[in-house]
Amino acid sequence: MTESSVPRVLWQPDERRIDSANIVAFARWAAQEKGVDAFGGGGSTAARDFDYDALWRWSVTDVDGFWASIWDYFGVRAHTPYESVLVDRSMPGAQWFPGATLNYAEHIFEGRDDDAVAIRHASELHELGEWTWGELRERTAAIAAGLRELGVGQGDRVVAYLPNLPETAAAFYAVASLGAVWSSCSPDFGVRSVIDRFAQIEPKVLLAVDGYRYGGKDFDRRPVVEELRGALPTVEHTVLLDHLTPGAELEGTLPWADLTASGASAEPTFTPVPFDHPLWVLYSSGTTGLPKAIVQGHGGILLEQLKNLNLHLDAQEHDRVFWFTTTGWMMWNFLVSVLLTKASIVLYDGSPAAPDLGALWDVAAEAGVTVFGTSAGYLSSCMKEGVHPRRGRDLSALKAIGSTGSPLSPEAFSWVYDEFGADLWLFSTSGGTDICSCLVGGTPTLPVYEGEIQSRGLGMAVASWDPEGKELIGEVGELVVTEPAPSMPVFLWGDPDGARLRDSYFAVYPGIWRHGDWIEITDRGTAIIYGRSDSTINRGGVRMGTSEIYRAVLALDDVVDALVVDVPQEEGTSRIELFVVLREGADLEGDVPREIARRIRTDCSPRHVPDRVRAIAAVPRTLSGKVLEVPVKRILMGERPEKVASRDSLANPEALDHFSELIGRD
Repeated sequence: MTESSVPRVLWQPDERRIDSANIVAFARWAAQEKGVDAFGGGGSTAARDFDYDALWRWSVTDVDGFWASIWDYFGVRAHTPYESVLVDRSMPGAQWFPGATLNYAEHIFEGRDDDAVAIRHASELHELGEWTWGELRERTAAIAAGLRELGVGQGDRVVAYLPNLPETAAAFYAVASLGAVWSSCSPDFGVRSVIDRFAQIEPKVLLAVDGYRYGGKDFDRRPVVEELRGALPTVEHTVLLDHLTPGAELEGTLPWADLTASGASAEPTFTPVPFDHPLWVLYSSGTTGLPKAIVQGHGGILLEQLKNLNLHLDAQEHDRVFWFTTTGWMMWNFLVSVLLTKASIVLYDGSPAAPDLGALWDVAAEAGVTVFGTSAGYLSSCMKEGVHPRRGRDLSALKAIGSTGSPLSPEAFSWVYDEFGADLWLFSTSGGTDICSCLVGGTPTLPVYEGEIQSRGLGMAVASWDPEGKELIGEVGELVVTEPAPSMPVFLWGDPDGARLRDSYFAVYPGIWRHGDWIEITDRGTAIIYGRSDSTINRGGVRMGTSEIYRAVLALDDVVDALVVDVPQEEGTSRIELFVVLREGADLEGDVPREIARRIRTDCSPRHVPDRVRAIAAVPRTLSGKVLEVPVKRILMGERPEKVASRDSLANPEALDHFSELIGRD
C-alpha cells in the first residue's frame, strides 16, 4: 500500500457555514471557559481562523478536560455529581465519571415543546405521519407504566423484535427511563439468529411484531414469535404490536394496546443509574459462533452522542435527520439518539429498492429531509443503475448526505456531486457497533476530498500503526485507538473475566484498542479505510486492502458487485479469486476480464491482478451488509459452510451455497 496522492476537493464550506456550525460555537466556548486555543492564537475566535486539528489534538491529549467540557457544555443532568472524570484510563477497564448517576432518556425529553414534531415516519404499510413531542412523551410514559406493571425494573432486559417504527423508538426510551436494558433485532432476522443474540442476555420481556411489509410482500412473523417464546425461557411476558394486521393476536401474548392502556395519562419518570449502567446491548455480526453481546452504558453513550450528533453531524434546530436502517443495526441506535439534539428524525421501514431504487429519495422529498443518511452500497447502486435523485423530486431542503457501512468509492463521491452540485456536504464515516459511533467521519467545517473521510472524531485518539506500534502518516496500517473513550464497551455479556473483550480488541497491541480495519491518515488529517485487516491480500510483501480492489473493479459499468479473496494453495502459494456480479446482459466472454485486470493493474498493483475471475448471482452479506470475505475464503479452503458462517446471520444465505459447490474445481 502506497501513499495516496492528493485528490480533488469536491466541497469547501464557506465562512457563513463555518460560523454557524455547532462545533465552532463549542470551540468558542472552550476558548473562553477552558483556555483552549482552536483559532490559531492571538485571541481571535473568527470562523476563518477555526483550526479543527488543534481542537482534535486537545481532545485526545487532555482526555479528562475534553470529556468534562462535553458534560458541562451540553448541561448533562446528574442526580448525584461525579467525583472525577477518569479514575483509571487503562484499556480495557477505564472508569469514567464515578459517583455520577443520571438517565439517558431524561435528556431526550428535557426542555421540549410538546407541539413541535419529534418524529416523522413512513413504511410500506403507512403513508408519512408525524408524532409531536407531546405524543412521544405520552406514549413513552404509557409504555414505561405498562412495563413497570409487568415487573420490569432497573437492570432487567427487554428485547424487541420490532420494525423501524415510532412505537419502537418510544419503547426504547421507556425501557431506558426505567433503568432497564434494551436490545433489538429486526424482524427480518431468522429464528436462530435472534435466539443466538437474545438468549445470551436472559430477557424478562419480549416486545414483538405480528408482521411487516417489505418489497411489496407481507411477512407474518407470529410463527417466529411463537418459536422465540419457546426458546427464551426467561421471558415472562410477550407483548404483540399489531402492525401488519390491525387487531392481530397471538395466544399467550399481551396486545400492545393493553400494555399502554393503564399508563395513558402518565408522565414519564426517570430512574437515576450509575454512569456505566447498561443502556443497551448491541451485537457483532456473528458469522462464526455466537455474536459478541456488546454492552454500552447510559453515560458513555449520552456523552458520545451529544458530542457526535451535535458537533460532527451538526444537527441543528429545524433539521430533519434520516438514516436508512433497521432495528438490527447500530445506525438505528444512532438515529434515535439524534433526539438528544434540537433536530427531529425521520424513520422509514421498508425496502430501499421498492418499487425502485428511488424509494428512499421519495421519502426524503416527502419528509423534507435535510440530512440524508444511507449506506455506501445504496449510493453505489444508485450510481450504477442511473438513478437521478433530483429528477421529479423536490430535494431542495437537503443539505447533507452521510454514508457508512463500507468505504465509499471515489466514483460514488463524484456521482453525488454530479447529481446534487457543489453546495451539498457529503460525509463518509467509519466506526461501528463496538462504540456505537464514528471513529472517523464528517466535520462540517472541513473540505471534502474525493474518496476520503474528513477527519478523526473529537475524543477519538485514532492512529495508523505498523506491526511494531509505530505511528504512520500517509501509509496504511492498523486502525488503533490509543486513549479510552466513554462509549467503548462496558463489558461483553457472558464474559465474566473479560477474556473475550481483551481478545477482541486488545490482543495485538496490549492496552491499545485495535479495531480490525486498515486505515491511512493523510498529512491533511483525512482518513481512508481500506477494509478489514484480517482480509488483506499480501503479495510479495505488498499489502492491499480489499476495498482498493473493489474500487477498481466497481468502476467498470458491467460490474455491479464484487468479492475478492486470497486462497492459500497446498504448495505454499496463494490464488486471488475474484467473484463479480455482472449487469444484466454482460458476461465474462468478452473484454470484461481484460478490463478488470487492466484496472487492478493500473489502480492497485500488478501483483494483485486476480488469478481467476468468476461470475456469481450475488455477493453473500451479513444482515448489516458486510461482505463475507473470510468465510468465503475458508469455504474455498475446504471447510464446511455451516462451520464458517451461521446462515441465520446472513442477509442472503443462498448466496453462500455457490462457493461450496466450487470446492475441488480447477
